[in-house]
Amino acid sequence: MAVSFDMKPWDVAVVGEIYADHVFGGFPAWPAPGEEVFAERYLRELGGGSVNTACGLSRLGRRVRLVGLIGDADFDWFESRLSEFGVEMGGIRLGAEGTGITVSLSTPEDRSFFTYRGANRGLDDLLDVQAVVADLAAARHVHFAMPLSRELATRVLPPLKHAGCTTSLDVGFSPEWLRDPANHATCRDVDVFLPNAKEAALLAGSDDPTAYIDWARRHGVATAVLKAGAQGAWLADAAVIHLPAPVVDAVDTTGAGDAFDAGFIDALLDGDPLIGCVERACVCGALCATAPGALQSLPHPPQLRTLRERTYGP
Repeated sequence: MAVSFDMKPWDVAVVGEIYADHVFGGFPAWPAPGEEVFAERYLRELGGGSVNTACGLSRLGRRVRLVGLIGDADFDWFESRLSEFGVEMGGIRLGAEGTGITVSLSTPEDRSFFTYRGANRGLDDLLDVQAVVADLAAARHVHFAMPLSRELATRVLPPLKHAGCTTSLDVGFSPEWLRDPANHATCRDVDVFLPNAKEAALLAGSDDPTAYIDWARRHGVATAVLKAGAQGAWLADAAVIHLPAPVVDAVDTTGAGDAFDAGFIDALLDGDPLIGCVERACVCGALCATAPGALQSLPHPPQLRTLRERTYGP
C-alpha cells in the first residue's frame, strides 16, 4: 500500500556516487599531449551528481535525503559542507575504501573528468540492503544519479513504485551502460530519464537531438528530455520542442547537468507540465555555471523565478 505524500518525511531521496571534487578552471584551451597549461582557478569541493542534485533541491526548499558512501576520513568535512545546504548525513554510510575522487578540468565551453571511484564501488551492495530501500521509499520521488544496473533495477524499482514513489535516472557518461540494450528496459521503468547530448548520442547512434527523441519514443521512454548545455534542451510533448538556454556569463559548467536535474524534479513535484519542468531545469543549469564548482551558484527560488521569467516569460 502506498504511503500518502503528506506522511512521507522526504520530498526527494537522491542516491548515487559521491566524490571529493578537485576543480581546475580558466584554461584558454585544452592542452595537447605533452603540454602543460595553468589554471586560473582551483576549488576543492563536494561532488558527484548525487551531491549536486541533492544540494540543488534542498536550496530550492525541498526536504532531501542523500544516500551514498564516503570514506571515514572525510566525514566531518562532508557533514559541515552539506549542512550549509540543509542536507543531513543520515543516509550516508562509511565505505571500506576512501571517498571517491574526481578531477574536473573546465573551460567555458565544456569540461572533462578524471575519476577514482573509491567507496562508490560498494554502492550496488548498499542498495541491496532492505533498510536502505525502505529509506528511499520514504520519499515522494527517488532520483538515481548513477548507472543503475539492470539486475539492481529489477530489485529496487518495484518496491519504490509500490510505495508510491516517482523515479528519475541520470547515469552520467557511462558508455558501457548506455550501449547495453538490457538497460533500455530501465529507461522505460523510471518515470524520467535525463541524458545529456553525448549520452543520448550513444543511445540513438546520432548527434541529432531528434534522433534521440525518436529513439526514446520507439523504446517507450515515458519522458523524453535531452540536456544540451549551452544549446538548452529538447523535449517531446505533443510535438518535439527545443528550448534555448538562458543567457548567462558561464564560468564553469561542472555540475550544470545535475542542477538541471534538480530544477526538473522540483517542478515535477509542483505538478508543472513537461515544458515548465524543462524551463525550470534549464534555468537551474545555467545559473549553476556562473561560478567555479557545482555548488556555489545553485540557485535560490527568487533567482530561479527572475531568470525564468526573463528568459521564457511569465
